[in-house]
Amino acid sequence: MDRFDEFLANQKVLRLATVDEGGVPHVVPVWYLYRDSMVYIGTNTRTAKARNVLSTGRAAFCVDEGVRAPIRGVMGRGRATLVTEAGFVEEMARAILLRYFDSIDEDAAQELLEETDCIIQVGPLTLTHWEY
Repeated sequence: MDRFDEFLANQKVLRLATVDEGGVPHVVPVWYLYRDSMVYIGTNTRTAKARNVLSTGRAAFCVDEGVRAPIRGVMGRGRATLVTEAGFVEEMARAILLRYFDSIDEDAAQELLEETDCIIQVGPLTLTHWEY
């Protein structure tokens, strides 16, 4: 794993960009999991990001840190797929939430898990990175 893979695997907030059928952009910060050169985001099929992915099959993102040196980040783009298979959704949603909660049994984690009915999968990725 190179250092930018490690950077993506360890950061906590990803800004996801999608567009609707009319080309109107939608950017939102999300929790995510980076695994095997793919980005996974749990969400609900009612969200704009899920509807946009379903209609266009495209997404881009940015993960960055720093206001003083070192400043670094990674931008990526790729094919986006909305996965709704229940077993996969629950497995990935749990893996994502465990990056942010000590236990999946916490009330907020359970609420988010219950609301998650799909996973946005982005990849294969074209990545651009910077570091100053």
